[in-house]
Amino acid sequence: MRDLLIIGSGPAGLTAAIYAARARLNPLLIAGSVWGGQLMSTTDVENFPGFVEGIKGPELIENMMRQAQKFGAEIKFIDAIKVDVKDEIKKVYTNEGTFESRSIIIATGAQPRKLGIKGEQEFWGRGVSSCATCDGAFYKDKIVAVVGGGDTAMEEAEFLTRFASKVYLIHRRDQFRASKIMVERAKSNTKIEFILNTEVKEILGVKSVEKLRIYNNQLNLESDLFVSGLFLAVGHIPMSDFLQNQLDIDEEGYVITKNEVYTNIEGVFVAGDVEDKVFRQAITAAGSGAKAAIAAERWLSSKSNHKIC
Repeated sequence: MRDLLIIGSGPAGLTAAIYAARARLNPLLIAGSVWGGQLMSTTDVENFPGFVEGIKGPELIENMMRQAQKFGAEIKFIDAIKVDVKDEIKKVYTNEGTFESRSIIIATGAQPRKLGIKGEQEFWGRGVSSCATCDGAFYKDKIVAVVGGGDTAMEEAEFLTRFASKVYLIHRRDQFRASKIMVERAKSNTKIEFILNTEVKEILGVKSVEKLRIYNNQLNLESDLFVSGLFLAVGHIPMSDFLQNQLDIDEEGYVITKNEVYTNIEGVFVAGDVEDKVFRQAITAAGSGAKAAIAAERWLSSKSNHKIC
């Protein structure tokens, strides 16, 4: 029996573990067999406070992990398969057995929706990204492309014009999911050029992205587009399948919260990209992890018949 289980080992889960361990909650963090979240495939992180020269994504995660362990958090590199959170004692089922706890923090994050094309995985973090806010500054005076047709694609393209000399916005149709005002704003930006009815078929380069093989589905024509970076803006997939029928989840798969970290089940808290569809930054995930841990500690302390272990 634990006071607190944390599921997820990105910035949200690890920060929650640090705060919970320092609060003497003796947390168990279920990290996953593939651990660390999106930062594990991020080369340089330059916008996390405290690292003047930047830091590699995996190094930042490893530092957080050591810090959590220093304060007494236990970490298991196993996968959560399902949960049962509707009773007073919460259960987490894993590939190495079942764990019980009085409270749980869900911090399983989200993963970028990918195109599934040749070169995408090879150049991930070396010219292929899903976050303009994170990586846009690396493309000062360079030519980049954004794929997508929603508000996020328009926002990413607009943001990238602060750094890039030119931004191609590639969309497989000639109609957009984005709001009219967002489309008009992007079209009025002289640095943005729309390439419509077009799909990216392959990403090519040597050490980093050099060009895209694109296909016009109206003209049935392939051509090469020379760019230094490709930003995917085709959505994210929250890692919440194992929570179905346990917590309130919206139509996109994000956990629905009350006051940021509280779920519809008492004693179950949430942090990071599994509920955040707006900011999706390492620092905001870490901040929500701290808030979730503080909320869990206060909730446990409020139980008059319960003495924290």
